[in-house]
Amino acid sequence: MNRNHLALFHAVARAGGISRGAELARVSQPAVSKQIRELEEALGIRLLERLPRGSRLTDGGKLLAEYAQRLAALEQEASRAVEEFRGLKRGRLAVGASTTIGAYLLPLAFGEFHRRHPDIELQLEIANTQTIQRYLLAGTVELGLTEGLMEAEHLSSTIFHEDELVAIAPKGHPLLKQKRVTARDICREPFVMREEGSGTRAVVEQTLRQRGLAVKPVLSLASTEAVKHAVIAGVGIAIVSRLAIGCELQSGSLNIIPVADFIIRRPLHLQTLRGRTPGPAAARFLAILSGTADGGEASAKTRNKGSGKGRRR
Repeated sequence: MNRNHLALFHAVARAGGISRGAELARVSQPAVSKQIRELEEALGIRLLERLPRGSRLTDGGKLLAEYAQRLAALEQEASRAVEEFRGLKRGRLAVGASTTIGAYLLPLAFGEFHRRHPDIELQLEIANTQTIQRYLLAGTVELGLTEGLMEAEHLSSTIFHEDELVAIAPKGHPLLKQKRVTARDICREPFVMREEGSGTRAVVEQTLRQRGLAVKPVLSLASTEAVKHAVIAGVGIAIVSRLAIGCELQSGSLNIIPVADFIIRRPLHLQTLRGRTPGPAAARFLAILSGTADGGEASAKTRNKGSGKGRRR
């Protein structure tokens, strides 16, 4: 069934005649008559009964007119839905992230996105890099944000931010009072580290090894939160992502040890399906993420709000 024929027939059925239907569709009357005949031939039934003064729908025409009306309404609904989708008035955004990014970087970006676009459903999957890449390939998430990067044929990757790993100690620790602290100095301290197999631990150990240094942890833990609490409790010092210690730095429970000869920076990767253009919600989220990750507009607004009198976090 030709959709153009059906649309013209719908116009005729709504208008109550060919001439008025032609005016409604802004098509010449002979063209409408011709296409209605072609539709009748294709269906094998008469749709219009020609009368001396105009025409009227046959029973078959009335039946088809009902379906034509449904299709027209569905087209209008689809058009409205697409416009709402483009205008971020409906839709869903699924993001996958590795642990540090998902726990410490994304909440601010998600909060800002939701404030601006409350009608978009948000979903966050936190897992390791390999799992996030599997989610991308399966279409479970649209964006993947990872600390690590494993080459994958159908995925493209760009660096969206740079993370820094820093040495931390509790308030009053002797190293915080020294004028100059070296990597060798911190290696003499009791160390709290992530568990074997952790990406953060691997980066730290590799960087120390390149300097001919090593640490023997007194405690290995399965999460950055646990590491921070152990350091606050005085078990030892640690090296963690700067992203993970914002609240502790503000409260003063943890402090960064400025190590003169020891800087670890690692790229954070945005991964997507190769050749796929981010949808409207994903594109908007990436713009907001860029601002929050780099201390931009959204981050500044949040800091300003948090600095008001009597404001509690």
